[in-house]
Amino acid sequence: MSLFHIDAGKEWRGGQRQAFFLARELKRQGYPLFFVVQPKSPLYLKAREADLPVFPIRIRSEFDFLAIIRLALAMRRHRCLLAHFHDAHSLAVGSVAASLAKVPIRIISRRVDFPLRQNLFSKRKYRKNVDSIIAISEGVKEVLKKGGIPEKLIEVIPSGIDFSPYDEASSSDYLRREFSFAPDDYLVGIVAHLAEHKGHKYLIQATKILKEHTDKIKVIIVGEGPLKFELDEQAKELKVEDMVYFLGFREDIPRILSSLDLFVLSSFLEGMGSSLLDAMACRLPVVATRAGGIPEVVVHRKTGLLVRPRSPFYLAKAILRLYEDRDLASRLGQRGYEVVRQEFSAEAMANKIIDLYEKIALRKGFYLKKPE
Repeated sequence: MSLFHIDAGKEWRGGQRQAFFLARELKRQGYPLFFVVQPKSPLYLKAREADLPVFPIRIRSEFDFLAIIRLALAMRRHRCLLAHFHDAHSLAVGSVAASLAKVPIRIISRRVDFPLRQNLFSKRKYRKNVDSIIAISEGVKEVLKKGGIPEKLIEVIPSGIDFSPYDEASSSDYLRREFSFAPDDYLVGIVAHLAEHKGHKYLIQATKILKEHTDKIKVIIVGEGPLKFELDEQAKELKVEDMVYFLGFREDIPRILSSLDLFVLSSFLEGMGSSLLDAMACRLPVVATRAGGIPEVVVHRKTGLLVRPRSPFYLAKAILRLYEDRDLASRLGQRGYEVVRQEFSAEAMANKIIDLYEKIALRKGFYLKKPE
């Protein structure tokens, strides 16, 4: 018997990272798994580097018939006992393949707080022969319930992070050397896909307000996405291109975070915001929005400051407050570090999911691995 983990992501984002952490822990604990990923994707390369049992299948869309057949044959050949779908495309393709291969246990991870589509295909994916849906926050759970998913089917398991890269990243002048920032420049960073729901445009609008008070605040935007050109043009139109720096996709996130003075997340839709965990692991104070699962990570005035979504004024106000009150910023950063260490490790996340697997398998009369 084997476990199939399927992630159709072509980029290295929060969801791919969580799938990677889980697969790595399953392998460490001796579970027989296959990690189905896009060929030559960042997830494929990282999984190969970690010596995980990778099974590359190109998934081009939610209706990729060839991918369905290849996956179903692989599931049948390797006697798939449990299939875990980590994103929308893998769920669409994988659920059909699992039905063809008669896979007895099926798990879905839901990481975004977008409303479920109310069409027949979506309803079938999320309800038919599904044993559990893992929501990464209470906010995501509420969206699933509003979409008609029975509460008993939903398990809330927050995302986790691997702390070792952040423990090793100690250089605080990494970005200052790269961009020749002055010692008194205040570096505010966001790490997020350049997509509408991440709210970058509100952060850039907030930068216009910040500039009226000081030009020492520099906004560092890390990530790629469809809005890259639009956001660059917006910064020019608002005449803040001297304060906003677009770094694109970067592999050196721990070193970048260690260089910042403040982390910001401006989303108006957000399942949880795993980049917040990274920032908190670096003892960074956080300014974020009251959106989705963010308030479950950032507690207002205890581990960061929360503001209403889509509000450049309040975003700028919170950033200025921490710019001017460095003692408060330091206290928030330290408390956030303590909380994320206690509650959001990758190992804790993986073990909660493994416990869920075991509970469902036992209920159905299966063993996920040979008893010792």
